[in-house]
Amino acid sequence: MDGTLVDTEPYWMAAEHALVAEFGGTWTDADGASLVGNPLITSARIIRERGSVALPDEVIVDRLVEHVRRAVVLGVPWQPGARELLAEIAAAGLPCALVTMSYVDLAEAVVAALPQGSFATLVTGDVVANGKPHPEPYLTAAERLGVRPEDCIALEDSPPGLTSATAAGCRTVGIPHMVPLEPAPGRVIIPTLAGVSLEELSKLV
Repeated sequence: MDGTLVDTEPYWMAAEHALVAEFGGTWTDADGASLVGNPLITSARIIRERGSVALPDEVIVDRLVEHVRRAVVLGVPWQPGARELLAEIAAAGLPCALVTMSYVDLAEAVVAALPQGSFATLVTGDVVANGKPHPEPYLTAAERLGVRPEDCIALEDSPPGLTSATAAGCRTVGIPHMVPLEPAPGRVIIPTLAGVSLEELSKLV
């Protein structure tokens, strides 16, 4: 979701900067970029240790999620081509899952701004035991959709996400956003989803 469907990474970084500053710590954009794609509880631990934030990890997660959720309610910053491709997928009757390490409150706020039925299911970071780069999120999504992982195409913008999807057996397309992505077996890297049709997407993989 974050970075692939919506450009919320700046919202996350702003939330991190504000929280660390509240506790008198220092935080850089490079620090923020290093968290992209992580499970939120992992990012919270890093923020607590590196940013000297004297809060439990779970509270840090709640603070960050609420900051970003409020920003999304004011306006969803869609990534180029994402909504158009999603609409084409829905029109074709293909089942689609949103697989994100963001928590359900934030994911539902984003999905609420899309046409009803855009996603058949949401797999969020607070419903899996193992977050990305573990394959569990994508295995869970495929199971809920009633399909084999190898019959799925995963769209991802982060190294942990790509690793999770390919480990699950999905055919994977990487769209770099905040961090660079390297080509590897089982994945294709493209610069943007802008202008990418469902037919072109299936040809890529």
